[in-house]
Amino acid sequence: MPRSPRLSRCLACALLGLFAGGTQAGTTPPAPNALQPLLATMNERLYISELVALTKWDSGKPVQDNAREAQVIANARMQATQRKLDPDDVANLIAAQIEASKLVQYGRLAQWQATHKAPDTPRPDLNNDIRPKLDKLQNLLLTQYAAFLPYRKDPNCPQWLATERSALTKDYLHDQAMIRATGELCIAGR
Repeated sequence: MPRSPRLSRCLACALLGLFAGGTQAGTTPPAPNALQPLLATMNERLYISELVALTKWDSGKPVQDNAREAQVIANARMQATQRKLDPDDVANLIAAQIEASKLVQYGRLAQWQATHKAPDTPRPDLNNDIRPKLDKLQNLLLTQYAAFLPYRKDPNCPQWLATERSALTKDYLHDQAMIRATGELCIAGR
């Protein structure tokens, strides 16, 4: 029995709707507005790590500084309590930032050792210039982290991170450091 043109159109519309709906279901919604500023601050912190590496090159001091790391994490825990954030989550976030920073420092020092020279750029003072900037960035980072908290468990979080992070990195070393810096952000599926 032949189909009516009206029935054929309805069937075609239904199939089109089904396929269009299936296509939309596979797309990731846009990242929340809270993510980009948080990643930009993490990235800025990594660029400051390059300056830290220069001071370590000049002074010969090791990258690993357990006392300073413990102090930074203790400060972060205290700030977390004041902001009504989970101190353990904040400690993990800041520890990830420290590890990412050390990744950049070790990478740059290895590059400079291989060429027997570091860049000939002005060196800010570690204690008087760089650390105060890092402290301000940590304060900003915690504010931005608090704004991003509602999205940490979203199943799209890892995809958002991958997309937004790739727009910020300039080379392989920074890409790896950003992966480490953001490693504690998404808890979807955990």
